[in-house]
Amino acid sequence: MKTQDFDFYLPSHLIAQHPAQERTASRMLCLDGSNGNLTDKMFLDFPDACNAGDLLIFNDTRVIKARLFGQKHTGGNVEVLIERVINQHVAYAHVRASRSPKIGSRMRLSEAFDVEVTARHDDLFELQFLSDVSVFDLLEQHGALPLPPYITHTATDDDEERYQTVFAKHLGAVAAPTAGLHFNEALLEQLQQKGVKIAYVTLHVGAGTFQPVRVDNIAEHKMHSELFSIPQSTVDSIHETRLHGGRVTAIGTTALRALESAAQHGELKAGDGDTDIFITPGYQFKVVDRLFTNFHLPKSTLLMLVSAFAGVDNIRKAYAHAVAKEYRFFSYGDAMLIEKQ
Repeated sequence: MKTQDFDFYLPSHLIAQHPAQERTASRMLCLDGSNGNLTDKMFLDFPDACNAGDLLIFNDTRVIKARLFGQKHTGGNVEVLIERVINQHVAYAHVRASRSPKIGSRMRLSEAFDVEVTARHDDLFELQFLSDVSVFDLLEQHGALPLPPYITHTATDDDEERYQTVFAKHLGAVAAPTAGLHFNEALLEQLQQKGVKIAYVTLHVGAGTFQPVRVDNIAEHKMHSELFSIPQSTVDSIHETRLHGGRVTAIGTTALRALESAAQHGELKAGDGDTDIFITPGYQFKVVDRLFTNFHLPKSTLLMLVSAFAGVDNIRKAYAHAVAKEYRFFSYGDAMLIEKQ
């Protein structure tokens, strides 16, 4: 298929710049992939769409304050976006500067600490943090929250709360698993009281999630890589749900990607891994029955993923409906609940 097949017109005023006043106040477009039927609902209707014995799987990654500003030792300004923390003192990062830093050069960040460029891996620079303090602690003290490129304001205290899920646990993401942003503690409690089960996976979302596909033929696209972890307890919950006839719902494309990555060789297995899985139409899903997700960018790998899940024509129709009904798009926007085609 061609990248152009996944383009659509989106008026700029539909790109949500701020979250809804309450986490649960978003709208929800329901799409039945088996017949293409669309239903306009509110997110607060979500528990009504779940049955006792169903399983919801959330991504419990936590967004780090990954953006840093500073200067090269030669004087030029730099902007650093941490992509992946490797260990206590090493990270891979995107570096924006008038000229790319050279291997062996140093940068002073946040007027607080130095890093040395020790290697380059494609578009990413390997940085050695020259401090006794760990990378995560330095980012928490001196970094800024990396809001998506289509959000035009600088991150505020409100963003630091709302661009993080209420169940965020494991540090490492540079973008939020945005489907989870709709849930608050009260709604999670309501679901559990109804008999809906909850389990977690971890996938540290990278900045590549915002990148459009830039080749004409989608088969030529090189997917970005992300770390994920699947607990044995989650695998056991999925098996138990299947055994008793319940449905497995991935809360977000990142939870779905983690699960499908862990089932690449047939049986779903617990463990840690590094995935560059690229899900496009024709893919046979192995784990998930339903997907709860936000609306995605034109020509993006995530739009291709939901098109694989629901059907290309169904997604085109749903997105045209969402634009006509003025749903709010992207990270702070409204949501979809999709039954698999």
